[in-house]
Amino acid sequence: MNSLFKLRGELTKTQAIISGILGIIVLLLFWWSLAEYKSDQVPNVTLSQYPSSIGADAKTLAIIDSLVTVDSLALANATSFKKVYPIVPRPIDVVNAVPIMINEEKLIANTGLSVWRNLQGYLWAMMICVPLGFVIGLFPLFRGMFNNPIDALRFLPLTALTGLFMLAFRDQTENMKVSFLAFGIIVYLLPIVVQRIKEVAEIYLKTTFTLGATDWQTIRTVYFPAVMSKLMDDVRVITAISWTYIIIAELLGKEGGIGALMHTNGRQGQTEKVFVGLAVIILVGYLQDRIFVFMDKRLFPHKYYPTTIVGIKESQYGIYTILFVVIVIVILAMLAPSIYASISPFIIGVFLVSSLIIIGFGEFKIFKFLRNA
Repeated sequence: MNSLFKLRGELTKTQAIISGILGIIVLLLFWWSLAEYKSDQVPNVTLSQYPSSIGADAKTLAIIDSLVTVDSLALANATSFKKVYPIVPRPIDVVNAVPIMINEEKLIANTGLSVWRNLQGYLWAMMICVPLGFVIGLFPLFRGMFNNPIDALRFLPLTALTGLFMLAFRDQTENMKVSFLAFGIIVYLLPIVVQRIKEVAEIYLKTTFTLGATDWQTIRTVYFPAVMSKLMDDVRVITAISWTYIIIAELLGKEGGIGALMHTNGRQGQTEKVFVGLAVIILVGYLQDRIFVFMDKRLFPHKYYPTTIVGIKESQYGIYTILFVVIVIVILAMLAPSIYASISPFIIGVFLVSSLIIIGFGEFKIFKFLRNA
């Protein structure tokens, strides 16, 4: 029992499972208690349906006034009340809202659209930040010119720039959303790339200098692996930030997406559906984080394993193939939409399935090797 409160102590596997379940129960109880605390009592009466007052004559307006009076009396004289949850819905209400949103509001399709926009923003940000960050971080001239302005970008209020993006892209709503997301990620990612270059250990640079490596060889064998291996951890952190901006981006034009769906439901007072959207974002963000962790372990195995692991190459080939296909699709979607629209989903599916098979084969070899090690 004392080990449970030991500073930086470790839990056993059983203790971790029990404490995890207990934590979920505590959070659900707190959620339920907060919902009850914020609940309200409303009269249980049936109100009249008013006719429209737009263009109504004096007689119709008189009828509306009389109905308002009747309804006001009904509310005042109500004897029974029902409990409502206008701010924080109960967990059971959120669960019940899931099938409704799936069937009536295309929750899965809207979530997939948001994930696709998020992925495009990420890849564009990476394709811009990595080469630009290396140029600024490696060469003193560019570092002196742009290092301070880049650091200052982090204080830029991105929500204030939505109007500028709308003016810049006008009718290109989808490109506007993706560009806004990419810019929001670039603001945070570019200074990190420059900082990671500064953090490369001097001992590795001295070793390559002693071996007579050229500048390009030093960049390829030291800087790039060292920076990218650390950058994977930074990308995981920025994932949460990107989902914040995707909600803002999807309010521009409201052409689908989980952000537009949540905003519409929030305006209509359907808070249980808003909480469903929040739960979906948390779930998707968690799955993204797990994917980044898996990619980090396979693309940079030296961080996790002291020796070469059998099967790593196969897994890497599959991951690189998927990244290549996705990057090509993202570039075509932004720069050549006509070509993007003509791509056969079957061909894309073949590439992705083949890559997953290669990854699966590599993972099987890795599993066997680690089990026998």
